Amino acid sequence: MEPTRILAIRHGETAWNVDTRLQGHLDIPLNDVGLRQAQHLAQALVKRDAIDAIYASDLSRAHTTAQAIAQATGQTLSTHPGLRERHFGAFQGRTFAEIEVELPEHAWHWRKRTPDWKPPEGGESLINLRERIVATVDELAARHPGQQVVMVAHGGVLDILYRAATRLDLQAPRTWALTNTAVNRLLWTPQGLSLVGWGDTTHLDTLAKDESSL
Repeated sequence: MEPTRILAIRHGETAWNVDTRLQGHLDIPLNDVGLRQAQHLAQALVKRDAIDAIYASDLSRAHTTAQAIAQATGQTLSTHPGLRERHFGAFQGRTFAEIEVELPEHAWHWRKRTPDWKPPEGGESLINLRERIVATVDELAARHPGQQVVMVAHGGVLDILYRAATRLDLQAPRTWALTNTAVNRLLWTPQGLSLVGWGDTTHLDTLAKDESSL
């Protein structure tokens, strides 16, 4: 089987990203910056990448970002709930600072990245998240041998993909960026993922130039 090339992309900016408020499965829309990021991302991709399929989380911040790419490329957008962000349970809607004050014992597990710990009130463990994300990517990538696909998802999803591609443990400290709309390039085979490139934000340089001219 020929490998599948994956462009894994985090959604554009939301107001809750700015506030460091955890979104999880809550459906928070893009803010104005996020909408512009999505447009610049789409314009960059259509100029330099042949795209055979587009998949996105069904949460609107990812779906809206992917829709901009679909409109620019003429490709059909398919949603998949398996690409959703981690479910953060009671953490959803709270800022990091609020979690530290209101749920200190759980905040400790959050900081330590305890693999089997679940946020209270229905949260998802890192182990469960990894299983869901890897299974979803395996399912989608296997449909497109020899092709290039876009997958628009969330910060927690991208974190898992980086770890899977580099064989890093779930508890390893994060040293890589998870920038909104950055383009991250992966290669998939039935044996797993490998890393090709990470954190391409050159399209955001043109966004900054446009905004500085306003």
